[in-house]
Amino acid sequence: MSSKRETPLEVFLETHDDSAWRETLATLLSSIHEVDRNATQVWFRFFPLALLRAFEAAPDPARLAQQLLMQGKWYLRDQIDSSHTFLYGHRFWPETKRAVASLAAGGEAPAGRTLAEVVREVARTVAAERKVEDSLSLGIAAVGLMTLQQVGLTEFKRSPGEVLIDRKHLKRTPDEILSERAKDDGQGLFGFLRTADRQWTVVWDENADDRRFRALDKQEVASGAASDKRPWHERDPRCTVDEGPIPVQCRSASCGTCWVGVLGGAEKLSETDWRERKMMPLFGYIETDEPRPLIRLSCQARAHGAVSVVIPPWNGYFGKYLKRRGEGAPEEAGEPVAG
Repeated sequence: MSSKRETPLEVFLETHDDSAWRETLATLLSSIHEVDRNATQVWFRFFPLALLRAFEAAPDPARLAQQLLMQGKWYLRDQIDSSHTFLYGHRFWPETKRAVASLAAGGEAPAGRTLAEVVREVARTVAAERKVEDSLSLGIAAVGLMTLQQVGLTEFKRSPGEVLIDRKHLKRTPDEILSERAKDDGQGLFGFLRTADRQWTVVWDENADDRRFRALDKQEVASGAASDKRPWHERDPRCTVDEGPIPVQCRSASCGTCWVGVLGGAEKLSETDWRERKMMPLFGYIETDEPRPLIRLSCQARAHGAVSVVIPPWNGYFGKYLKRRGEGAPEEAGEPVAG
């Protein structure tokens, strides 16, 4: 359970649900630096507030986890410092954490201000301390405030506030990262003649040089991942032996384990087909009419160019449950809510 919310800032944040946060992000999006524009939206999809509240309200959270087929680490309190390493703004996490905690400890409610204005205030404080543009700290400021809302001030202050990127990757500039995301693989001197044997690089962790694999042209991303035979199951128990770093159980859009967030190259993935469009809301990951959204099932998304993705630390089947809960329908004892 998260800590009891007592500070005026926490009371203010508690008046904002996932929908209000999405509206706030829409307001801020054009002001967030391009390097973190997709990443910020992806992070908020990875850690929906409604899912946490459902577990907090459950008489038996362990039983609910079984019903929703939850796997991995879905509580934000267990990954306060590590949940956002795929944001460029993660570099500013110590300053963001201090700015959010200081605002919470100030004892004054953000009277008359919108959530977007509070996010901007934190971002300005961080940017001034690090001497960077506000646009670079805006995404991580939003993440910091949502983290406070989910875990409470006590847990928020208890985490070390560490930057979990090595020195080499910390030196990369936003332009270097964006350039790397935009670059497609060369196909050799006569590459323009090649068709079926074209290959594209899929990066799944931009902060480690060995976290990438190759996918054939128009191959599903999850199938491309299976070419990496390293023992990723030792790192993530959700992974299957010899199936690569992306957890996968079915390859037919039925299990939801292979979902990913797209940091760069969304336009170089195939459009969602009827299976993906039907199942995504049931899983609870996203509901959208966009043909190439930032949240994808990697067993359905086919690559026709280089892509940068991030693998969430958990998966589940909770969309139907949250919708029914939001409509006030009672839960029947022993009733399966997934499937």
